Amino acid sequence: MSRLSRAGVLAAYRDGVTVICELAAQFTEVTWLAATPCSEWRAVDLAGHLRCVADDYHEYLDDAPDSRLARLLAGGAPADSLGRKLARQNAAELAALPDVPGPEHIQAFAESARSYGRRLPQAWDMPHHRYRGTEVTVGAMAGAACGEWHLHAWDLARSLGKDYRPADPELVLAAWRAGTPQLWPSLTARSGPAGPGREDPAGDDPWHAMLRATGRDPGWAQV
Repeated sequence: MSRLSRAGVLAAYRDGVTVICELAAQFTEVTWLAATPCSEWRAVDLAGHLRCVADDYHEYLDDAPDSRLARLLAGGAPADSLGRKLARQNAAELAALPDVPGPEHIQAFAESARSYGRRLPQAWDMPHHRYRGTEVTVGAMAGAACGEWHLHAWDLARSLGKDYRPADPELVLAAWRAGTPQLWPSLTARSGPAGPGREDPAGDDPWHAMLRATGRDPGWAQV
């Protein structure tokens, strides 16, 4: 798909990191303790999670195609089972972090995520992992990371009482799908992850579709 060019995905990836940093700069000591759409996490917890995930992406790339993520996905478990296992991993990693302010987590995230982004071009076509016969390349995994950054940017924005959507939500959705075949089993069985212009299984707006597909309510607001 021409919309899923390497340059387009990498640009959207960088935009996701940038907007997270811009939103994080708007938090105060008090608002870092505010709730987020990730119900179990305050904003400071989400900042810590971002730090952990960026470091995890480095590890997965270092060990590809035999990383712990690759071994988990190789079993072909359904998405809900994988989600529970990854949630436990996320909780354990978050608990192991030092108790530092949100800005420190965000600084560590930004350094790690940007470093990961610089590694992607030379490894783009390498296999990263497989899921039920679908090979996910490093480039496709970059799309998954891109999607994660934009989703968490929305989480931070909503925690601040603001809204956020990426500049090109259709590209972000297509890139994210390309890297997450475990979430789209019927699409994978037919012809691989959907791209721009294909029917959206979650509705009309591609950004709202992505929010709903990850269990988020587009109308979420602070109480």
